[in-house]
Amino acid sequence: MDVGDHAAEAGHVPVMLGRVLELLAPAIAAVTGRAPVYLDATLGMGGHAAAMLAAHPRLRLIGLDRDTTALERSARRLAPFGDRVNLEHAVYDEIPAVLGRLGVPAVDAVLFDLGVSSPQLDEADRGFAYSYDAPLDMRMDRTRGRTAAEVVNGYPAADLARILRQYGEERFAQRIASAIVRERERAPLESTRRLADLVRTAIPAATRRTGGNPAKRTFQALRIEVNSELDVWRRALPAALGALPVGGRVAVLSYHSLEDRITKQVLAAQAADTTPPDLPVPLPEHEPRFRLLTRGAEAPSDEETTTNPRAGSARLRAAERVREAT
Repeated sequence: MDVGDHAAEAGHVPVMLGRVLELLAPAIAAVTGRAPVYLDATLGMGGHAAAMLAAHPRLRLIGLDRDTTALERSARRLAPFGDRVNLEHAVYDEIPAVLGRLGVPAVDAVLFDLGVSSPQLDEADRGFAYSYDAPLDMRMDRTRGRTAAEVVNGYPAADLARILRQYGEERFAQRIASAIVRERERAPLESTRRLADLVRTAIPAATRRTGGNPAKRTFQALRIEVNSELDVWRRALPAALGALPVGGRVAVLSYHSLEDRITKQVLAAQAADTTPPDLPVPLPEHEPRFRLLTRGAEAPSDEETTTNPRAGSARLRAAERVREAT
């Protein structure tokens, strides 16, 4: 589910598609004696998945998404690929359970395209966007979990300030949290427009004049909290790495610094030699399990961000397994 991808019918284009295909192709090509398996852990509208299936005729897809609407749309898009496609309603930290249920011991390539999808942003009734007036929902999976309205109307001021500060990197978290508590005492906050207007009036006028819509950071923080995005991500990436054989590859598209920081830390730890520093030679069991395929985080080209502005914040990291886990 990415912020630049999906919805073929809406003309959305997968973010950094060419580079993702380039990074994952060697892992697919190296498989012999069986069909290679590609895990798209955040399927969205299936843009990356369709391109991978078209590029690799023997490829089998396992596609995960927590959003049932996205699964329905991607199923239509991927129907021409027939029984090469297996779609699962699941959150991406459920990878081990899904693979176990399907009887798949390992996958050869994995893509995570994190964040909120274009359909989720563009469909007003989902409540993700401050540009539409809609119910405060923000659940990626509308079949379960608490809504953004339940968060803003039920959390104590201290907890609201904490998530705005941590997940939205909001300088005025305390002021906004206090304003929310005052406002909800008059009537519950239930619409995106009312919340966006409240945030705008809660921060200093000078700040309002720069940096885009002042509600952006608050909406990001609430979305992350509602969907437990960072906690899920901390579990999901190690789970995906554990499912890769030697030669298997993972690619991650992140859209804000909090996600990218976790990605960087996890991949760096897996690519490090952990031999104790007082030993004269590296120990085989402590050699790196992965090698990094990108130098830092790669950004989309200027050309791509011009044609697809939502790709502008994307950062891509990738790694390849070079040693079995011990």
